[in-house]
Amino acid sequence: MSLAPLLWLAGAGGALALAPFLREDMRPKVAERRGRVPGEIAELPAGRTRFRWYGEAGDPVAICIHGLTTPAYVWDAVAPQLAGMGYHVLTYDLLGRGWSDRPGGAQEAGFFTTQLSQLMAALDIDGPVTLFGYSMGAAVATAYAAEHPGRIEKLVLVAPAGMGGYPAGLMRWMRDAGWTGRWLFQALYPGMHRRAARRAVAEGVPDQVAKRQAGEALWRGFTPAVLASLRGILRDPQELEHRRVAKAGVPMLTIWAAEDRAIPLEGMGVISRWNRASVQKQVAGAGHWLPLSHPDALVRAFRTWLWEDGEI
Repeated sequence: MSLAPLLWLAGAGGALALAPFLREDMRPKVAERRGRVPGEIAELPAGRTRFRWYGEAGDPVAICIHGLTTPAYVWDAVAPQLAGMGYHVLTYDLLGRGWSDRPGGAQEAGFFTTQLSQLMAALDIDGPVTLFGYSMGAAVATAYAAEHPGRIEKLVLVAPAGMGGYPAGLMRWMRDAGWTGRWLFQALYPGMHRRAARRAVAEGVPDQVAKRQAGEALWRGFTPAVLASLRGILRDPQELEHRRVAKAGVPMLTIWAAEDRAIPLEGMGVISRWNRASVQKQVAGAGHWLPLSHPDALVRAFRTWLWEDGEI
């Protein structure tokens, strides 16, 4: 029997195995989009980080951390309202997203808290801050607050990850399936991401923002970063971190989306067990895209909490 068919099959199999990774390597680099960056770039040891300020310097600082896939523009309708309340608001792109660098490797909690610590040092933020975190950003914010409770004035978690149970279905299988899961994730996730972004319009996300979100998967390093976070900071529940935040007495508000299919309301009971002093509010009719679809209601929930606490 000729070896030619066997060699052809071996070559075809090798090409198929490499195809998702070759496609990733052919995507444009994030540096190619930085000419259009709104905001500034901080040269941090962890990687170049895009950030943007809203409001007046000298006002109390609020830092807003975005989630797994949507960069800092998830806060574009929220940050100006917080600035209007008298905060100097900082938003930034987590490494692997937006205009920030795309380093490889694991993305455990320390990967993100190190970036935040370095950014705060670079911007001379040394006083206690109000820390907002959305979705995975809530897990980052919780991890940072557990490490540095003295640097947190208030902790506000929005549609928070970190309670366990996410992701489910095929996403969970790909997360846990080693190299096979990585291959399948590289092959399937960009399309899954774009379809999810298109569906977000039905949940109240503006069409232009949904298109922008869908485009994130076109840039090199985005898909590997999502998988690294699923296998890192989002793998295990944050019970220890939440209990440390509670023990430190950090005031904490959690704002839930009543129609959230990604982070269901069962998490409210989990938070209550871990931190009995936490305050929890719901936004009726909102899905997981809460900061984009219901920014006014999100800010109103925060303002009401401050009012109930006698601060405004």
